[in-house]
Amino acid sequence: MPSLTTLPSRIRRLAREIGRLEFAPPVTHTYNPLEYAWSAHRVYLERFATTKKRAVFLGMNPGPFGMAQSGIPFGAIEIVREWMGIETRIGKPENEHPRRPVLGFATEREEVSGARLWGFARDRFGTPERFFERFFVANYCPLCFLEESGRNRTPDKLPAEEREPLYALCDRLARMTIEALEPEIVIGVGAFAETRAREALDGMGLSFGRVLHPSPASPIANRGWAPQAEAQLEALGIDLGPRPRARKAKAKKTKAKKAGR
Repeated sequence: MPSLTTLPSRIRRLAREIGRLEFAPPVTHTYNPLEYAWSAHRVYLERFATTKKRAVFLGMNPGPFGMAQSGIPFGAIEIVREWMGIETRIGKPENEHPRRPVLGFATEREEVSGARLWGFARDRFGTPERFFERFFVANYCPLCFLEESGRNRTPDKLPAEEREPLYALCDRLARMTIEALEPEIVIGVGAFAETRAREALDGMGLSFGRVLHPSPASPIANRGWAPQAEAQLEALGIDLGPRPRARKAKAKKTKAKKAGR
């Protein structure tokens, strides 16, 4: 069983193996942020994957404006920098798409899914330490797939002959991560992630659940993702604990100051 101290090195080795897989058109470019953005991901693991977790959130794969830029799952740049306190030099993929350049922490485009997921964690828990004390966020697949147009192509849309070897390695990555973190429940962010979690982690004595994917392509998610996700977590028996008092106190202080002007 992998330990928490060896998890980063084991993840990196397996990510390199996954990165050697080849994909045919319509996929023309494949990004592996666990290679060119490893510096940021290593900090993420070494800072926040150091204790056992109550639950692990499992996403699908990197988005072109999130993890592909920051190296952090769902990693909207501003929240990664300002809330997590992570900002490192990000390299370049070997074959960079001209319409989807990797700008790292200089990117100005926001990943909406990441802003919603991590924004919920920030607003609900206050500090990253409070969130990561019991929770962690990982992706099932570390690769981002782009078509010639720059369109993002998700792993489930790959042909079977490409999906099968990819899923076999991603299953190993998921098991490695979960074995080290030892959560009680794995929560898929969206249906795909839940399905892959159930199959990859079968026999490990885990509970499984799902929250709505925060993608702006989902009309339901656009009607207030955070409160819906919180309700789903409560239905799964996840105790989120009290809301942070410091943020409430700060808001009251700011309101009182404005009223006194």
